[in-house]
Amino acid sequence: EVQLVESGGGMVQPGKSLRLSCAVSGFTFSSYDMSWVRQAPGKGPEWVSGINSGGRTTYYADSVKGRFTISRDNAKNTLYLQMNSLKPEDTAVYYCNVDMPTTPFALGASYWGQGTQVTVSP
Repeated sequence: EVQLVESGGGMVQPGKSLRLSCAVSGFTFSSYDMSWVRQAPGKGPEWVSGINSGGRTTYYADSVKGRFTISRDNAKNTLYLQMNSLKPEDTAVYYCNVDMPTTPFALGASYWGQGTQVTVSP
């Protein structure tokens, strides 16, 4: 069974930092690209960042570029998101995500964790 468990959220003041983690199990973590997605209150989901399976290529939304860093430890089956210089507009529930494509042997699926709340407030 595929499982993704986020942790590390909390309430911080603007300008502070948080590090989110996403522990995964039930699939070969090192074979899949991973993403972080967030959803602010009353808004739709926003893609935040992505990383390729080997961890060498990363992608960021313009809203977080230069402040957030995505990384992964394939030996520990864990995805990370280092968030620096946090702003009130970063307040959201943060989810890690993996999309598995359809193959000749199995139907593809998108998996999500339960999310971790990040609140940035003075």
